[in-house]
Amino acid sequence: MNRFCTDMNVRPETLRLQEIYMRPRNTTKILGIFAALAISGFASASLAAPTEAGSPVPDAYGKIIDNGFQLPAIPIQKLDKKFHRQIVDFQTKESAGTVIVNTRERFLYYVLSGGKAVRYGIGVGKQGFAWSGTAYVAWKQEWPTWHPPKEMASRKPEVAKYVEDGMNPGVTNPLGARAMYLFNEKGQDTLFRLHGTPEWSSIGTAASSGCIRLINQDVIDLYSRVRPGRNTKVVVIQ
Repeated sequence: MNRFCTDMNVRPETLRLQEIYMRPRNTTKILGIFAALAISGFASASLAAPTEAGSPVPDAYGKIIDNGFQLPAIPIQKLDKKFHRQIVDFQTKESAGTVIVNTRERFLYYVLSGGKAVRYGIGVGKQGFAWSGTAYVAWKQEWPTWHPPKEMASRKPEVAKYVEDGMNPGVTNPLGARAMYLFNEKGQDTLFRLHGTPEWSSIGTAASSGCIRLINQDVIDLYSRVRPGRNTKVVVIQ
């Protein structure tokens, strides 16, 4: 199985970790990576569907300026309302702060206390690029530079120029406004990410090369909630 996401290369010499494929724009923003190199083993999640969807968060998808970049407003009315960000009833054995990704439903849940969760619509990996298991958010990055892996460049020659030099951060960058990096129990990069996307219409579809994509406004919200480290568990269910 090809396990490269449609994003990311950190240079191995940058973090001195083996098989890392995404370079951070500013390494001072790497949070908790060296203090968080252990997690529980891969396992299936205890996932329950929300009992009733709540109302979408109002004014969540307007135009915003973030770190000097202007994100356009999303024509969210064109996207099925179930994929709009919202607080939902959600019963799970996982603790608050856990991220649960249900690729079948195309939802990502950020678990809150009191039987609630923030639910986001997502785009998932197409066939042959999917992954499931348990990981943790080792670190996260605002407005990352995109370095596609060489395997992607061989499939898509038009992106080959970005393998070495990278695509600068911006509103058309495939990683979007934020990226969160998933590591396994051995402290190794899984090569899978939670990241933004300028392609809002891909939410609810299987279009990526394995990573989980969110609308940029949503990934900014999720990023603000996630604290990197071994306690930020991510469970991905196929």
